[in-house]
Amino acid sequence: MMSVEEYALDVNKTIDEILKYCKRLGIQATTKEDLLDEEAITELDSEIANEVDEKQLEEELEDRVEEMILEEKINVDNTVKKQKLNKKKDLQANKKKEFANKKKQMYKHKEKLISNTPMTNDKVVLYKEGMTIGEFAKAMGITASELIKKLFLQGIMVTINNPISFENAEILALDYDKELKREEHADITNFEEYEIVDDPKDLVERPPVVTIMGHVDHGKTTLLDTIRTSNVAAGEAGGITQAISAYQVVQHGKKITFIDTPGHAAFTEMRARGAQITDIIIIIVAADDGVMPQTKEAIDHAKAANVPIIVAINKMDKPGANPERIMTELVEYGLTPEEWGGDTLYNKIVATTGEGVEELLDNILLIAEMQEYKANPNRYALGTVVEASLDKHLGPVVTLLIQNGTLRLGDPVVVGTTFGKIRTMKNDRGEDITEADPSYPVAITGLNETPTAGDKFMAFESEKQARSIAEQRKIQAKARENASKGAVTLDDLFSKIQSGIKEINVLIKADVNGSAEAVKNSLEKLAVEDVRVKVLRSSVGGITESDIILAKASDAIIIGFNVRPSNAIKDYAKEQGVDIRLYNIIYKVVEEMEAAMKGLLEPVYEEKVLGTADIKQIFKFSKVGLIAGSYVTDGVITRDAKARLIRDGIVIYDGNIGSLQREKDSVKEVKKGLECGITIENFNDIKVGDTIEAYEMVEVER
Repeated sequence: MMSVEEYALDVNKTIDEILKYCKRLGIQATTKEDLLDEEAITELDSEIANEVDEKQLEEELEDRVEEMILEEKINVDNTVKKQKLNKKKDLQANKKKEFANKKKQMYKHKEKLISNTPMTNDKVVLYKEGMTIGEFAKAMGITASELIKKLFLQGIMVTINNPISFENAEILALDYDKELKREEHADITNFEEYEIVDDPKDLVERPPVVTIMGHVDHGKTTLLDTIRTSNVAAGEAGGITQAISAYQVVQHGKKITFIDTPGHAAFTEMRARGAQITDIIIIIVAADDGVMPQTKEAIDHAKAANVPIIVAINKMDKPGANPERIMTELVEYGLTPEEWGGDTLYNKIVATTGEGVEELLDNILLIAEMQEYKANPNRYALGTVVEASLDKHLGPVVTLLIQNGTLRLGDPVVVGTTFGKIRTMKNDRGEDITEADPSYPVAITGLNETPTAGDKFMAFESEKQARSIAEQRKIQAKARENASKGAVTLDDLFSKIQSGIKEINVLIKADVNGSAEAVKNSLEKLAVEDVRVKVLRSSVGGITESDIILAKASDAIIIGFNVRPSNAIKDYAKEQGVDIRLYNIIYKVVEEMEAAMKGLLEPVYEEKVLGTADIKQIFKFSKVGLIAGSYVTDGVITRDAKARLIRDGIVIYDGNIGSLQREKDSVKEVKKGLECGITIENFNDIKVGDTIEAYEMVEVER
């Protein structure tokens, strides 16, 4: 940054002249004290240089036009022409050199940046549609006046701002022994899918990014704190203040980045948004407790992420510690220890004291060495939002993980559908920094809105470009939302198979372990034209929000066997575009999946849920049996409907409604918000708190 007065002195112009340039270029500066940013200074440099070109050229063109009119042919004295050209060439070269040196000193860091699609061949010049003479000269590495003179001698009269055709540019390029190529347009607005192709020689080693997952109270937070504080204490005095939910540590001179996610669901929600932020996952298990429900869930999420897994057996100092039992239990989930012939690294630790943590960090570095994680620091940065919040003084404060390139203070960025210029940048210790390399987590300010965890970000050349791309992304996001693009459904499986997918991801939820295993085994035996079913998770219990998040992130179908999701879960699944299929007969699951895989789905009966009622009281009558005093919570209950009794999300019985009464009268239906008495045919094991779901079967076409 520099003031108008300082800049005027640098370029040997008056303050009034500089302010006139600013007004012409739309730069916000009206007094000598106003500050000019890097972008404004670059624009002014270019304008002043171009003006010099044009003034000198106008004199020559006027003389030349007169000669052409009088003589009706070109007849220039070669000696005089060479003297003029050499004199002007030297003048331009000196002027450009002066501007280049000034910019080099002020923006030294900019020199390291290269285009998002780098050109590695100096002999190739990229032609962009609508390119001006000035822009083409810059691409060629020569002055605009030199190009204008060449065109003039060919009988073409132009100025610096005139466009140049591809044909004329191609001829000029040949004069300089260069090849001209048209720019291949890539849709950079959708940069999540923008293919980054780096030259192998530009790639350097980057730190691995690690996430710790596991059951609550098994020591995840303690382990993260121990790694952070012991690492800092070893190299710095005064401890550390954790500023963001990500940090780097150094082990044997090599960095490791840890990301602290608030939970498995949040981790997978980020994956569902296309954010693959972690390289290695540590599953932490308490040695005195064993494999718990959240441990199983963590394993499912880690496997779905398809990254290396390390198991940390914690609390080895507890009296009931039994690591052998933990290892045996985890073998059932495919995590066989290396010492038992498997490929999973295990570490026995005490997170509270730090015992075994050094070996754990060594194993992380071992995997990183084998995986060869690399990135190109010499490009505009791109990466992912780890977390974001709104500060009433600073505005949006966003934690970013740089995954490729280098992010610098002042860089224009697009984050999700927001944009801005990096105003401040802090490391994990709350210290101000000016740049961040790949795998480095930083907290930044300067965005116009607060993005969402899992949003991708990318840095761009100018704030104008960033704003334009963010606006386009916002329009596209709204269009996608309206189109309700979802995950894979059973109905579109055949078309997916035809397009080349070889695995169909499935989540199974069942009423008992035996059913879950039977459905899993039956589906995994299915094969249609080398396409197989991959069961990501098979477990007991009702369908949960976590199941839907995992299905969304993995493009999976949820199969429920003898379980029923609540209305809230159904709505959430629909909102996320996740297909839930419910069955109570195993062969029906297999039959329908196989038919879907073959593309043979025919018109079938589909159930239509009519309404639900919660049982509030039980009345016993000798002639009728048990009557469920119920309150209709949704839809309508009809006398001739089918009904299922649901207890804690599991179907206890499926049959028909026997009778339906309102006060003392028998009625055909009872609507939402009313009380009624319900009996279920041939079934009396009803309890207060159970739910009765009324439904009917309707014939539909797929």
